Amino acid sequence: MSELETHFKRCSSSDRPLDPGCVLACDAERSADQPGCAPVDFPVAVVLPAGGSGERMGLPAPKQFCTILNRPLISYTIQAFERLPWIGTVVVVVAKENHDLMLNIVQKFNHTKVNVVHGGTTRHRSIFNGLQAFCNTSNSLTPKPKVVIIHDAVRPFVEEDLLLKITLAAKEQGASGAIRPLVSTVIATTSEGYLDHSLERAKYRASEMPQGFLYDVIFQAYQRCSELDFEFGSECLHLALQYCGVNAKLIEGPPTLWKVRNKRFDLLLNIVIFTSETLSMSACIIAGAEAEATELAKTLQKNLNMMETDVIPCAKESNAEYLSKMRNFIHLSMTGSNFLGVLEMVKHFEDTDHARLYPVVIVWVQLNMTKQSVDSQKTDELTAFRSLASEVIQGNVLLYGIQIEHTKVPEQWERSVERLTQITVALIRDRNAALTGQLLHV
Repeated sequence: MSELETHFKRCSSSDRPLDPGCVLACDAERSADQPGCAPVDFPVAVVLPAGGSGERMGLPAPKQFCTILNRPLISYTIQAFERLPWIGTVVVVVAKENHDLMLNIVQKFNHTKVNVVHGGTTRHRSIFNGLQAFCNTSNSLTPKPKVVIIHDAVRPFVEEDLLLKITLAAKEQGASGAIRPLVSTVIATTSEGYLDHSLERAKYRASEMPQGFLYDVIFQAYQRCSELDFEFGSECLHLALQYCGVNAKLIEGPPTLWKVRNKRFDLLLNIVIFTSETLSMSACIIAGAEAEATELAKTLQKNLNMMETDVIPCAKESNAEYLSKMRNFIHLSMTGSNFLGVLEMVKHFEDTDHARLYPVVIVWVQLNMTKQSVDSQKTDELTAFRSLASEVIQGNVLLYGIQIEHTKVPEQWERSVERLTQITVALIRDRNAALTGQLLHV
């Protein structure tokens, strides 16, 4: 069995659904505080046309409803939008025969911002149906937005940074859309099937999703477009230009904007690979007030140069923001102190359902200043720690313990911290449930 197959088997063995979109948001959420990136202080909604049959993939069910690691593909896409507090409503447009199926998905995966409507016979008719849902002033679930984002139900990996750019550009220009460089050269053929000419690839771009619009612009464009547009049109940005004179701002998107077009096995493999690569990219280090704990936190952050890491104090008011958006936590404390901070974290995850769709990892690191061995650790404390780990794993929280001996000998301390780094990275990457409740010694 190859290494990739082994990894795939390990990732897919869990009964818990995965959430690949959440880590992608971490860097993007910070971008809202950067210069030139204005906050979203106006209503924003999303329309996800999901009425396709999936015939081109050769699947018995539409590809948006294919189950990937115990979770339908469309649920991943919805989650990518629902996790953003500035997005109000996600309108999912499905074929009439899939209405009950979609409602079951919404209920099972606790999607709280979704409104399901019936689609039309073509993609454009389905999008128009989704837009018309906001015209129903009696429905408080779908208030009219200032900006509406149109996205493909089978593009699960969309980052907040791009969504922010698309949204703000749409508000400013009236329309905006993601683009990507062309991968292949586009050629034109004669009626007899011979080469006529080719286009210079550097001058052209592929139009992608998401696309953003002032709601009034895109709704008016659909009201004015022809039957030919409804039947054979494929570009929403073109409708805004042709019928409302709004020229879209084009924004280059990341390579992760791929759309699911592959067979089922390739689809599974792509998601597993992408998930495993992104989940280990960020961590939050929570340090106690002691000077030694602060020093260890800074050193550990420096050593974790392959990850995006933040160091924050144990104060609860400082933790709230990070607890809501991160998946990996390294909690530093002095040996002898209880794990009250870890308990508070777990309680927060239970209250917010943060760990419901994908496991949260907490690595509890105890800094031992007295050179006590792990064997001399109080039996009741170890028992309490293991009991907590056994309990919280039921709520999708993986709790690990590491004890590190403090020493003033520079060479020994560097080796210990390096070992601590290696173990921490391995626990975050592997998410090995068999090691929960163990107190490892460095």
